[in-house]
Formats: sequence, C-alpha cells, structure tokens
Amino acid sequence: MSNILITGVGSYLPSNIITNKELPENLNTSDEWIKKRTGIKQRYLVSEGEFTSTMAIAASKKALQNANIDSKEIDLIIVATTTPDQTFPATAVKVQSELNINIGPAFDIQAVCAGFIYALNVGSSLLKTSNFSKALIIGSESFSKILDWSDRSTCVLFGDGAGAVILEKSNKYSEWGILSSNFYSNGKFSDILYTDGGPSLNSNVGHVRMNGKEVFKHAVEKLSSCLLEAINDANLKIQDIDFLVPHQANLRIIESLSKKLGLPIEKIINTIDIHANTSAASIPLALNSAIERNKIRNGDIIALNAIGGGLSWGASVIKYGKPD
Repeated sequence: MSNILITGVGSYLPSNIITNKELPENLNTSDEWIKKRTGIKQRYLVSEGEFTSTMAIAASKKALQNANIDSKEIDLIIVATTTPDQTFPATAVKVQSELNINIGPAFDIQAVCAGFIYALNVGSSLLKTSNFSKALIIGSESFSKILDWSDRSTCVLFGDGAGAVILEKSNKYSEWGILSSNFYSNGKFSDILYTDGGPSLNSNVGHVRMNGKEVFKHAVEKLSSCLLEAINDANLKIQDIDFLVPHQANLRIIESLSKKLGLPIEKIINTIDIHANTSAASIPLALNSAIERNKIRNGDIIALNAIGGGLSWGASVIKYGKPD
C-alpha cells in the first residue's frame, strides 16, 4: 500500500494589513473586545487586483520550491475555497494554467473552513488509487468579499490568504506521511453558519451569517472527537502528537480544545492573532508559519483538524516531511 508524504508547504498573505483599531467606527466594537472574545489582533485583506487564484498561485510556487520539484511533475490539483474567482471555471484550472502544469485533473472543493481537510483526504485517496504520483493541495480564500461589514459578529473574525502543500506518493517509509484521516458532514446544522445568497438562490454572492454560540458548542465537541478518532486510527496516543495545527477560528475554541484533549497549549499552533480566520486557508497558513519559525520540523508527528459550515469537520494525523 502506498503512503502519501507531505514534502513541501508554502503560503501567501496580502500586503494589506488591517488591525482591530483600523476597522470601521460604525461597527461599535473595540480592539479590547475583539482580542478578548477571539484572540484576533489583525487580518490580511486582498487589495485591488488580488484574487483567490492569484494567492493560490503564489502559495503554490513557494510549496513547489520548498519541495524542490518542478511544476510539470504535478499530476493533480485541488483547491479548497468558498470564494472562487468565478462561479466557473474552477480556480484550480487557473492555477494549472499559470504554473504550466500538464493536462490532468484540476478542480475545487467547497467545505468552507473544513475545506483543506477535505481536499487533503480526496487528494491522498486519488494518489493511492491512480497512477498519479504528486498532487498540489491548496486552501485559498478572499473571504473579505462575502462579509457584511456592518455585522460586527462576523466581519471582525475573518481574513484573506492562501496556503499550499505538495503530496507525494511513496512505496517506502511506511511510517511517514498521512497516517490516518477522517471527514464528516451533518446538514442538520447548515442553518447556524451559511451565506444568505448564491447563484441558484437569488443570483447574489450573499454574506456570511452565523449563530456564534451554536457554532462554538459544536466546534469543541466535533474537533476533539474527530481528532481522537484519527489518533486512534494511527495507533497513537495524544501524548505522541508533537504539534496540533487546528483551524484558526477563535482562540477560545483553541483553548477549550487544549483542555478537553489534555494537550498542552504549547503544542497547539496558534496564528489566529495575526491571520484571523482564513477559512480553508487557515491550516496550511498556520502550518507554513510554524515550519518557517522552525517550530515544526521534518519528522514531527502533527495533527490537523477543522470544522466549518455544513456543518463539516475532520482531522488528519501526519508524520511530516520525508527521511533525509
């Protein structure tokens, strides 16, 4: 059985940084209120001429460089996004064209904040069951485009950015790579986090609407349960995890997760203060940040977990990198 390694990670953030103090005055909020409730201090927002595709392309180039492979070696591209450039074609085909990648499947996945976990699962499964050898998995979001900037309960939470990873199939190193993964959805809870528009519904993109208390309640329970399942499936224990890279939704969720799992907060990667919630981009952005800071190193056992609208959620356990 082939195993799937993560051999390169890259990210991109817009140059436009908006601190809490720079948010519109009519929001009736404050830097202190936002930091206390969410842990967020700032967020990155796309500027004119920046799109989900351009961020995805920039992050992909860095991931390819870090994996030391040529773009023409990529057989499969999956972009996780809730904010594609257009209704169609897929953002992934724009990445494919810009990077001069050979003809092969390129498509988008929409599972909101859980999108990267979904893309990782689908990508690794396709590598295992096909003659493909390398995949480019991307999370990219210009989430600011679907925010209602008069709604302080949502607009202060989100930011824009992109992250990408390279997956490589290997018949060696069976104890490296993606050791286990899972993903779930329950449409009964689709009304607690959604947009109020769409092409079929009313021809408008719509804005994010959220019942924060309900989302928080489900987040801690579902993030912990799927992670413990993934750890068990990998024949590991929570103590074996070097670092958890969770979806960066809210500092209070991360802290509650730490207590529920009995995992020291020092083992949880946290970039919510600088990135805010970047939806499908949040995990690869946080992962790349930790690698660049030399916190996560080659050979570390890492866990990823996320939850988003749907509700959709899932987790993965990975031995990062490959033997020297």
